[in-house]
Amino acid sequence: MQRLRVLTWHVHGNYLYYLAQVSHELYLPVKPGRPHGYGGRSGSFPWPANVHELPAEELREQEFDCILFQARQHYLEDQFALLSAEQRRLPRIYLEHDPPREHPTDTRHPVDDPDMLLVHVTPFNALMWDSGRTPVRVVEHGVLVPAGVRYSGEIPRGVVVVNNLASRGRRLGADLFCELRRRLPLDLVGMGSEELDGLGEIPPPELPAFIARYRFFFNPIRYTSLGLAVCEAMTIGLPVVGLATTEMATAIENGVSGYVDTRLEVLEARMRELLANRAEARRLGEDARRRALARFGIDRFVRDWNAVLAEATAGRGASRRPMAAALQD
Repeated sequence: MQRLRVLTWHVHGNYLYYLAQVSHELYLPVKPGRPHGYGGRSGSFPWPANVHELPAEELREQEFDCILFQARQHYLEDQFALLSAEQRRLPRIYLEHDPPREHPTDTRHPVDDPDMLLVHVTPFNALMWDSGRTPVRVVEHGVLVPAGVRYSGEIPRGVVVVNNLASRGRRLGADLFCELRRRLPLDLVGMGSEELDGLGEIPPPELPAFIARYRFFFNPIRYTSLGLAVCEAMTIGLPVVGLATTEMATAIENGVSGYVDTRLEVLEARMRELLANRAEARRLGEDARRRALARFGIDRFVRDWNAVLAEATAGRGASRRPMAAALQD
């Protein structure tokens, strides 16, 4: 497959870093002050050489092979302000990071175009969105963790990794975290975590080693995509406890790789067991790691994205191959 020039946006830094492992050139528009979506190669990520910045006002002068949208604003508004009519006719993909917010089952996706591809990051998200006429593909997460980082679990506490939990409220489980923290030793890390007496943000490249020392990972989120932090925790062998909602219900097997349930009292009991039994926590973490390497390995992620990009650029308006066939190429 030829190396493609893909225009996309910096919407989710961790995801963009993993996406940059594909064998294509990614071009990120930047604006003065680097507002959300226009941050370019910002953050503490070790960006590879195939990630490039372009001033947003110069996009019309560039040649691209494909446009990869990741947010409504960029698809519904910004493309018309920044791109030429010819560029807007290029092969286009919309990467949807979240399940529907307006209504969990009856929300029509803003993309309604049989000549585009709509890529969901979890099967749950694809199930819940009404995607209309737009062909749907699923590319599950793929993660990289620093070589040699493995679970140790010597800190008899649980760790929670959620950005801006205080302002994101019940959907991300702020109330559940606060309730359980009154009864269990839990530490919160992430952007804005200081608002809930958390430990602050840990730079993403340092996060796996930081959380590896904790006894378990607790995910209080009620309704969102499967977090990359969950995948990273599993990959280093950290047992995960969380709510049996969204894709979490398929990521963790009770008593094998961690625990998921919808009853808070059950989750509390399981966390107490892990605090008291480091060997059991390690056993669960070892299986979590095996499952994560099989399901969330970066090589599989790169293959899937290369297949999606190949399909999208193979010919607009052509008959789409079944998803399974496309992702097995």
